[in-house]
Amino acid sequence: MKKYACLLFLGFIASQMLAQKPVSEADYYTLKTIAIPEGAVLEVGGLAPLPDGRLGVSTRRGEIWIVENPYMLNGTEPHFKRYASGLHEILGLAYKDGAFYCTQRGELTKISDTDGDGRGDLFECVYKFDLSGNYHEYAYGPVFDSNGDMYVTLNVAWIGYGESLAKWHGWLLKIKPNGQMEPIAAGLRSPAGFNINSKGEIFYAENQGDWVGSGRVTHLEKGDFAGNAGSLNWTNQPGSPIRLTKAELSKVDDGRPMFEAAKTIKEMKLPCVWFPHGLMGISTADMLEDNTGGAFGPFSGDQFVADQGHSKIMRMTLEKVNGEYQGACYPFREGWASGLLRLRWGIDGSMFGGMTSRGWASTGKKDYALQRLVWTGVVPFEMKNVSARADGFVIEFTKPVDKDLAQKAANYQFSSFTYKYQHQYGSPIIKQGNCPLQGIIVSEDGKTIQVVLDSMREGFIHEIKLKDLKAADGTALLHDFAYYTMNSLPTGAKTMLSDAQKVKAMPASHQHHGGAMPSAPSGKKKSKAAGKTSTLGKNLNTQPADWSQPDVALNIGTKPGLKFDREMITVKAGQKVKLVFNNNDDMQHNLVLTLPGEASEIGAKAMGLGLKGPEMFYVPSNPKVFAHTKILDPGTTETIYFVAPDKPGDYQFVCTYPGHYLVMQGILRVQ
Repeated sequence: MKKYACLLFLGFIASQMLAQKPVSEADYYTLKTIAIPEGAVLEVGGLAPLPDGRLGVSTRRGEIWIVENPYMLNGTEPHFKRYASGLHEILGLAYKDGAFYCTQRGELTKISDTDGDGRGDLFECVYKFDLSGNYHEYAYGPVFDSNGDMYVTLNVAWIGYGESLAKWHGWLLKIKPNGQMEPIAAGLRSPAGFNINSKGEIFYAENQGDWVGSGRVTHLEKGDFAGNAGSLNWTNQPGSPIRLTKAELSKVDDGRPMFEAAKTIKEMKLPCVWFPHGLMGISTADMLEDNTGGAFGPFSGDQFVADQGHSKIMRMTLEKVNGEYQGACYPFREGWASGLLRLRWGIDGSMFGGMTSRGWASTGKKDYALQRLVWTGVVPFEMKNVSARADGFVIEFTKPVDKDLAQKAANYQFSSFTYKYQHQYGSPIIKQGNCPLQGIIVSEDGKTIQVVLDSMREGFIHEIKLKDLKAADGTALLHDFAYYTMNSLPTGAKTMLSDAQKVKAMPASHQHHGGAMPSAPSGKKKSKAAGKTSTLGKNLNTQPADWSQPDVALNIGTKPGLKFDREMITVKAGQKVKLVFNNNDDMQHNLVLTLPGEASEIGAKAMGLGLKGPEMFYVPSNPKVFAHTKILDPGTTETIYFVAPDKPGDYQFVCTYPGHYLVMQGILRVQ
């Protein structure tokens, strides 16, 4: 208690200092790197904190390590000891009653140390999974429930689209210690992260892909269908709690939103929270409920969600509306060293993060890493929680707000949008519209703001942006946006606003306009020959009429790990170039040609396009870009035409799909 009180006191002093300077995430949550010894390739797939303070770590290379002193107490180094090896890609690890349980690609295994020498010597198969041999048949878990039963999730295979080639892939399975298996829920695509909360409820995080417009988190119960079609190959099997067929699902495969599809497909479970692709993350991974009792800051009961591709953690809050979960997601902590796959609490309330990037490249530059996130004791000024009302939202903050700033309508922006539900990979943002602000009610203590909005929409994701708000103590808002998934509007009377609470009409320059997405990026013109969106030297898909033929034809493809299949291509100055871009990968990509040394800047600007990103193919309007493709789905191709620059030099090509630019670059050498 003395240590905790001291931490809070130091946090108070630090908060007074922070009020006088710009704030960053590191001011509140510090990343501490655990040094990995030579010879240990710690491509982390699973983490299991032990009751005595040691940490179990499983790897994609089939090893389990035990880390002694992972907290680096008194400045001493941790010690690594290999507990087991020779296993197959362990993407989940748990510890119970003196034994490790791990999910290999082909089985759930119990591993014990019977002679007490610190190494596993008894390997017992609890349950075997069917396999086809496809590289994408990952397996995750186990996670124990309060009864001692285990849950695992199985990936679908990838054959140009997600398909369940082996029994029960694409499912959540419950497995008893005696090996008895019970199928629980279907429709999973790539369920790398799932957990059981303090109420015994199961939530899982999904990645964008076929049938999945964007990352999302879904509450799973027995008999639920989460949306991906591959798993339906097994609904005719004994024990399946679902009888839905692919033929029935095909009736809603027309690009309607998932919310609308669920009106026809009664087994379909809507996500409780969408994580908009590129705006929040690109590959949701592990999930962790804050049950630290305040040791990790002011977010008790919230869920933290890792993102492997963006090497960061996001935060999620939930509420039940009309009997079902929905809620909001928020940024939290970026800057992890590698692709963040696993999260677990340490015994001191800090958070361990296990990372790997092989084949799943990430913004973190390391191939693998093990880090610990520690709260400094300083409370950030944040949106703590967003809850829905029949006509708007109540936004709760971690600190009282500056009431004068909070009452300025120009400091708020609201819009809503959704995604297509379709067998194609991902989705553009569709049906975007604005939500005009009608009124602002600031609570007496300054801790909450109720915003009254027009045009609230069921089945839509609502973007909440707060500009220039500060706490009453002068601290700037650390993160100024959130996304709320509105599956159901709460019932209740509309809010009665006083004249003082009503928003006066704002000048046009301060209004946030939504409305329907334009069919083509701004600044582009139609090619008369092709009838398609194009700009000569930007995105020209048809050979110009005044070319008899190109001077040179080039081919560039992709390969796993966020890479082009060519690091350099060469042309001569002024040549007429035909470039064929083949997306051979299992995720979306584009190819953007930039002036020398400008690829990273263009990629960063693409990240900042926000809701306009998809309609602009994540290519900012910038003179430093001289040619580009559209966003290509997996297995598709686009041909573009451009004239090589007159000035020789090392120009660049880059994928500007959110987050990819940090690693996915190459050289266009002009001679």
